[in-house]
Amino acid sequence: MPETPEKMNIICVACPQGCRLEARRSGGEILVSNEGCKRGREYAVNEINDPRRMVATTLQVRGGLHPLVPVHTARPFPKGKIRALLAALREIQIQAPVRLGQVVQPDALGSGIDILASRDMPEK
Repeated sequence: MPETPEKMNIICVACPQGCRLEARRSGGEILVSNEGCKRGREYAVNEINDPRRMVATTLQVRGGLHPLVPVHTARPFPKGKIRALLAALREIQIQAPVRLGQVVQPDALGSGIDILASRDMPEK
């Protein structure tokens, strides 16, 4: 398990309340206080054990109406691997046409998470 500071302050984004949570590890358990709903505890535990984020960026397009197409991860991606993901995506060029929701990079970095097109990109 990743090392956790004695007390970690987290703003929960699991619901619109935006509770300010306090989480700390005690033995093998994670103790959470100030959660306003049942999703707060789960969010804090996930944030400590395996933080993930949605990633949005652009990919180069050959033969497209525009040189770049916006893309995003299909699911939240491990936070510690985001820089490597962005570096890998900078090296990719895809061929137009591209359709909204099309998988443009399957199984990014062996994570099991696909990269999807965020819009259509027609050919020139």
